[in-house]
Amino acid sequence: MIKRIWATFYARTLEFVRDRSTLGWNFILPVALVFGLAFVFSGDGQPLFKVGVVADKLTADAKPEANLHPFLQTAHVDFYTVPADTVETAVRKVGRHQTDMLLDLRAGQMHYWVNSDSQKGYFLEKLLAENSGAKLAKQSVQGEEIRYVDWVVPGILGMNLMFSCLFGVGFVIVRYRKSGYLKRLNATPLNATEFLLAQVFSRLLLVVVVTSIVFTGTNLFMHFTMEGSYLNLLLVLVVGAFCLIALSLVVAARVSSEELAGGLLNLLTWPMMVLSGVWFSMEGTNPIMQWLSQLSPLTHMLTAARAIMLDGAGLADITPQLLVLAGMSVIFLLIGAATFKWTAE
Repeated sequence: MIKRIWATFYARTLEFVRDRSTLGWNFILPVALVFGLAFVFSGDGQPLFKVGVVADKLTADAKPEANLHPFLQTAHVDFYTVPADTVETAVRKVGRHQTDMLLDLRAGQMHYWVNSDSQKGYFLEKLLAENSGAKLAKQSVQGEEIRYVDWVVPGILGMNLMFSCLFGVGFVIVRYRKSGYLKRLNATPLNATEFLLAQVFSRLLLVVVVTSIVFTGTNLFMHFTMEGSYLNLLLVLVVGAFCLIALSLVVAARVSSEELAGGLLNLLTWPMMVLSGVWFSMEGTNPIMQWLSQLSPLTHMLTAARAIMLDGAGLADITPQLLVLAGMSVIFLLIGAATFKWTAE
């Protein structure tokens, strides 16, 4: 028995070591992730709180002067300027946990907005109350205050959708190729485009049904904020899932090793999970990271979903995101079909 175990162990280890591409990814991927995350979170550290400041004689790119109010000298708070003509938008951000507090320090105003459901807002309000500067009057956030769960639920479902689409299609096709199943299919009249489309629509139906059931079931207990149309939200789900499945075909088109496929898929999923706004808003982060986040299909999908759920966005409002997702889908499908191979070489 021990000899059989040793023989199997030796054969599998030798197979892995001889697969240079897979071995290389096992070294490259963690190093790339470490350096990538180090760059994303580089600097003096992220501030604990984010506060918008409306004040006279300030431009959009200027930092609020600390002498406007003693509270602005508080450490570990990111104070940023809010132009006077965008106050209404800034107030909505407070309600949606994108900004922890908004101060209006203009002459004759002197008040602040805070989300009473925000833990960070609670502590900022306590700090402001203890300050010796001019007292500010509290204002109610316009519209319904958004719970964090309302903001984060599209991210959680989107992340689960991403893994299901990428790994559910990518791994299956690679396994088909490795086992010789694709080689047998190649002897039939079925062409590569037909095979890939069948894979796409099969997975699309599955993930749309599963995600819809999960959303509906959890909504019965959590009562998520829903300002827009469920049909528009379903449309975003379908288009976004189709785009992610098409992306998986780019990886699965030629790869024959399941280990290499796993490395490539992880290389796609981890940056999307960090940069697409799954758990936190990308506002206020490094501008380079914000630009890179626009390359992710998940970013556009979550932006559209949150706009529908939290802001009541209509079809015209989310058309830019839908067009980007559709364009990416076409590009990914063309690349997958053009580079697809039936056999493992």
